Amino acid sequence: MKKYHTLLISLGVFNAVCGQGYQISLKTPNFTSGITYLTYYMGSNFNVADSAAISNKGTAVFKGANKLPPGIYAIFFPGNRIRTEFLVDKEQVISVTADTTDLVNKTIVTGSKENILYDQYQKFAAAKGRLIQQERSGYAASLTREDSVLHEKNYNLYNRQLNDYREGIIKNQPASMMAALLKAMKEPPVPSKVPVTKQDSLNNYYEYKKHYWDGITFMDDRIIRTPFFLRKLERYYREIISPAPDSIIKDVDYKLLLARSAPEMYKFLLNWLTDEFINPKYMGQDAVFVHLFEKYHSKGLSNWLNETQMDAISRRAYMLMSNLIGDKAADLEMLDAGNKPSSLYNLEADYTIVCFWDPNCGHCKEVVPKLDSVYKASWKKHNVKIYGVLTPDGKDANIIPAWNEFIRSHNLGEWTHVYQTKEAEAKNAAEQRPSFRQLYDVTMTPTLFLLDKEKRIIAKKLTWEQLNDLLEVKWKSPSSN
Repeated sequence: MKKYHTLLISLGVFNAVCGQGYQISLKTPNFTSGITYLTYYMGSNFNVADSAAISNKGTAVFKGANKLPPGIYAIFFPGNRIRTEFLVDKEQVISVTADTTDLVNKTIVTGSKENILYDQYQKFAAAKGRLIQQERSGYAASLTREDSVLHEKNYNLYNRQLNDYREGIIKNQPASMMAALLKAMKEPPVPSKVPVTKQDSLNNYYEYKKHYWDGITFMDDRIIRTPFFLRKLERYYREIISPAPDSIIKDVDYKLLLARSAPEMYKFLLNWLTDEFINPKYMGQDAVFVHLFEKYHSKGLSNWLNETQMDAISRRAYMLMSNLIGDKAADLEMLDAGNKPSSLYNLEADYTIVCFWDPNCGHCKEVVPKLDSVYKASWKKHNVKIYGVLTPDGKDANIIPAWNEFIRSHNLGEWTHVYQTKEAEAKNAAEQRPSFRQLYDVTMTPTLFLLDKEKRIIAKKLTWEQLNDLLEVKWKSPSSN
């Protein structure tokens, strides 16, 4: 049985609700032994809420002193290959009778009005689903236009009937859990206007984005224990919303504000967003993670996390705070290869590349000469300069000779090469000042940063090829002339 595991998302999202407790009774004629599991949806997978042994009479009881958080639950039978699903909401003394030879038609759930609607919907949707699949297959195998038209007509009819059934539940049973689930499952309408201009395409995008969350209020804890909410969340932040950090920050603050009245939704969102942006897909989105730390975690608004988890989040946030895109880079005061003081900010250039490297690093041995080649061939004439920082791994106590030899043998004399003495490193630590590794989030070598004329960070942790492409674009841009 799969479980959804990340740094945080599985934490704090199954807090039992205080109350009279729950009792889920199972009766199945197909098993007289084994362990069965009561699970709930988390994303597209299941987390275990309880387990019980099946008696020789084919019965099992899940029981707890506190109520279960509402959502879609499933009982997995021994072997974990088959399951039967049902809803858990306010009524939590529920009986499930299930014949595993035909779970759709031979499962009876009593003690919960919500499951009457759920059972009716499941059976209706299954029947219509079979008809829809038949028409889809028939359309693909059509030999004449008349057959194709007929199959398409029937396909549209069955889809419309299924949709009308869903809308009927939403309209006639608006307070039911089924209505909430069906509204949340709805896809936003695709704009019907065929785009002709770029503005048309933008208008269609804004219209689609505007209605993306129409069926979800973010104030309903039940939605997080479904198979569709996480997928919808992932798609929104990975494909729909602008990847610009400012846009994401504004959006997540609004959603977290809405969710404050739904504690489990709030926890789920903050956990997932923290996981998503602690190691973001796009450069610069680490600003979202830093914002989440500063506004929520550091203010005690994620008190369900334990000390180890908070320590991991805090350490990562402090590693990123001083090297966000658009911020001024921290100055570096080190000694050059001639043991003379050399400051990063004293290096005058239209663009500065800061390269953290180690002459004993295999990847550095490959990348650094290539970086120098493209510098001499192209970057140098555009007033680009390279500030190379020796970044030893600590294993080689006598690395300076190897460093100097690499510089000499690869003809890297046009760079500004610097290193930090052991004494300077010890003084930094004694004064509790951040190291250059923390200031620039250097966890591996080589690590490359691109700074502008005022030493603001333009890009970080790119390959030399990506840096070259970025600089080429900037040199071609009218604003850079």
